[in-house]
Amino acid sequence: PAFLGTIALEAAVLRRRPTVNLDDPTTAPNTERPLGYEARDTATSITMGIGMLAIGLAAAKVLDPFDRWVFSKRVASLGRRRFAFAGAILVWDFLYYWDHRMSHEHRVFWASHVNHHSSERYNLSTALRQPWTNIVTHGFFLPMLIAGFTPAQVARAGELNLLYQYWVHTETIDKLPRPIEYVMNSASHHRVHHGVNPEYLDRNYGGILIIWDRLFGSFEPEVRRVRYGLTKNIKTFNPVRVAFHEWAAIVRDVARAQSWRDRRGYVFGPPGWTPRASVAAGAG
Repeated sequence: PAFLGTIALEAAVLRRRPTVNLDDPTTAPNTERPLGYEARDTATSITMGIGMLAIGLAAAKVLDPFDRWVFSKRVASLGRRRFAFAGAILVWDFLYYWDHRMSHEHRVFWASHVNHHSSERYNLSTALRQPWTNIVTHGFFLPMLIAGFTPAQVARAGELNLLYQYWVHTETIDKLPRPIEYVMNSASHHRVHHGVNPEYLDRNYGGILIIWDRLFGSFEPEVRRVRYGLTKNIKTFNPVRVAFHEWAAIVRDVARAQSWRDRRGYVFGPPGWTPRASVAAGAG
């Protein structure tokens, strides 16, 4: 109810906002251009969220016993320390930064994450457009268990991180005061992350804290209004295709590859990798 209520409120606010043409060269860089809601797009995002929950519950029957086994092999007991849960939130956010960054830099992880970027609109419902195959990045958080954070602490830290990121998927909130924007992820920072403007591609990976991006060189401030979606939009509202289109593309590319080197590149190379691009990079 809270999600649906805030989505309805945001939709009402955006309906009252003017729009401008992003292709108009006379448009000021910060002119508001909320894209608002489109019924089929919103339904797809909500369906993706429901699907993620259902698949997550099924996957937990396998992952929970595995996580408890990894925890039994822990080399420390950080989960028993004072302020352990605050530490879990901080460590989870740090690992999420690298999980998120690798999900943009390696195609096998991008295949899971790409659906979150597949909407050409940006609103609170976009936050619900979650992966159905995020089991492929589960391993990024196993170091927490080895360090002695309990499976429950790791799970709760992840839930809070995901919940925090809900509100940053909006065009109704402008920039926050500079001290907050410097440390925390915000709607402005995350709009950049969803942009396909050349200067915005693969930037601002932070979940709760944006400080990781500042530390590791992936930060970009919002200056010009953002164009959302993918560099090659898939033009579908079919949730199954949204969830699996990149996996299908990987299978097709691997099947027609001429060598094992090319097959590895299609799976583990960056999104858009091709043998020709690899040869050109080597020549340079």
